[in-house]
Amino acid sequence: MFSSGAGSAVAAHRVAERYGTENTVLLFADVNGEDPDNYRFLAEAAEWVGGELVTLDNQGRTIWDVFHKERYLGNSRIDPCSKNLKRIPMRKWLEANCDPDETQVYLGYDWQEGDRLRRSHAFWKPWMVDCPLMWAPMLDKEQTQRVLYSAGIDPPLLTRQGFPHANCGGGCVKAGVGHFKHLLRVRPGTYAQWEAEEEKLRAELGDVSILRDRRNYQVKPLTLRSLRLRVEAEPSVFPDAEWGGCGCLTPDEPDA
Repeated sequence: MFSSGAGSAVAAHRVAERYGTENTVLLFADVNGEDPDNYRFLAEAAEWVGGELVTLDNQGRTIWDVFHKERYLGNSRIDPCSKNLKRIPMRKWLEANCDPDETQVYLGYDWQEGDRLRRSHAFWKPWMVDCPLMWAPMLDKEQTQRVLYSAGIDPPLLTRQGFPHANCGGGCVKAGVGHFKHLLRVRPGTYAQWEAEEEKLRAELGDVSILRDRRNYQVKPLTLRSLRLRVEAEPSVFPDAEWGGCGCLTPDEPDA
């Protein structure tokens, strides 16, 4: 599974080195809202890995199209975006093209994401799942970047800007407050787009939000607009440590 991120690229290269490129398929599901540099990286990484790059275009749908259709704004617990634009189309492609007895699914999780690997088995069954970044010698995110640089490939711009995952233009409904504070600092234009899209969904669905305010042991909706205004007034109002992160290919709860 090829995500246009550094981890999946290095994982795929490890697979190609071990098993060859003849039957290696790099399956990319496009959410149609990635940073433009992701597509540069996707092409360069695919050429480096070898094998066949297969792109699922999702008929041009974006995560925001999914939220409006499902009438549900994704958050850290439920991600209809990943479900409808990543997991379901990828699984359908597998079912149409790959025999489970002859095909292995590879994910770009590293050794710090063992919980995601464990949860992934149930969703991808009957296909076996493996994570090449956990092969010896195990690699973490910083090490995968060094591998790419040594191959003459710049990691995605989002990775170079300090985002742990190069997804969705820098935003992610599974990200935490710290992630969005970083997005506001580094990519204010992208933050403004996410804020505007969230406001549209709030007008349609009511008091919903991607984030939650958990201060003082009370959980309340925290809109991107409210977060921005508070951070602009007092940058330390929320901790930077709450990052969260995307696990697009592993559902936190069973997909319906």
